[in-house]
Amino acid sequence: MLYNTFASQKMKKTHMQLTSYTDYSLRALLYLAKKTERLVTVTEISEHYGVSRNHMVKVVHNLGALGFVKTVRGKSGGVRLKMDPKDIRISDVVKNTEPHMDIQECFNRDTNTCPLIDDCRLKGVLHEARLAFMTTLAKHTLEDMLSSDKPL
Repeated sequence: MLYNTFASQKMKKTHMQLTSYTDYSLRALLYLAKKTERLVTVTEISEHYGVSRNHMVKVVHNLGALGFVKTVRGKSGGVRLKMDPKDIRISDVVKNTEPHMDIQECFNRDTNTCPLIDDCRLKGVLHEARLAFMTTLAKHTLEDMLSSDKPL
């Protein structure tokens, strides 16, 4: 009965989801990993995925600052992977592009408003789940995402 009461109310649905920024970062790296024979333009990447060029410029700039890609300026410039795809862990990309991995408000004591914070055991389970998520991502590299013959 209690479930029906909650189900009938309009409740804010929350779920764990990576930001678009992380998604675009992974997409850009995947595209570059498939085009290692040449420089690629940001416009090419953004058009391939149907993503705003302005967003992709920011993403590629950040990937360069993080050391994942190298940018070449000039008329015939572009971008390429700076690292071998086998050396780029998916977890490293996610850790460096997500603003935080706080899947529940109680993960951040500064912004937490949950009155159960001191007695709640759920936080430990959610923390364990986040750790398992990142551990799984750490097992895979960009190269793994390219190879269709490797089982995941």
